[in-house]
Amino acid sequence: MTHSPLKSLNRRGFIAGAAAVIGAPALAQNVGTIEMEREITQSQRRNISSFRSLTWQPYFKSLRNGAVLVDIDSRALHFWSADGRTYKLYPSSIPLSEDLTRRGRTSVTRKVAGPSWSPTANMLRRNPDWPKYVPPGPDNPLGTHALYLGWKYYRIHGTHDTRKIGRKSSSGCIGLYNRHIAELFSLTRVGTQVLLI
Repeated sequence: MTHSPLKSLNRRGFIAGAAAVIGAPALAQNVGTIEMEREITQSQRRNISSFRSLTWQPYFKSLRNGAVLVDIDSRALHFWSADGRTYKLYPSSIPLSEDLTRRGRTSVTRKVAGPSWSPTANMLRRNPDWPKYVPPGPDNPLGTHALYLGWKYYRIHGTHDTRKIGRKSSSGCIGLYNRHIAELFSLTRVGTQVLLI
């Protein structure tokens, strides 16, 4: 049986190439990692670096009833308990655009486990195919828990669509992973102060 010179060359080339990769120094193997890191955009770097713990004092006069700070720019929600012993930091989703974003001070006015959802008239105008009512459950856009705020139609709630977290994806609300909203739900009370910046 004769061997094709081309097949032998390809086989030899493959073996030589594999040996070169296996024997390459660690520094050379890190070149690909360095190149990938260079591809991270500046905005992604800002989002990564700005997701950090904060102290409550620049934002609140006291921790009476606990405090929630939502930082729209870093897409993060911070919580401090009334006694100052508990601090939580959660990644969040934020409104799709600046005109849907509300900033300022409010408070938790109602807490609902297993919320239902009805889109506003403006939402239905933008998305006429949306249902007019969604009961509690896995198809509900509010996830498993919702904290209703003093501003009409604005909530901090969960989501079953985990792709939304860390993105501009809501019509005004702040979204959390369901496991995080469940924890925040247990830590907050009606009257917890809320600040969106």
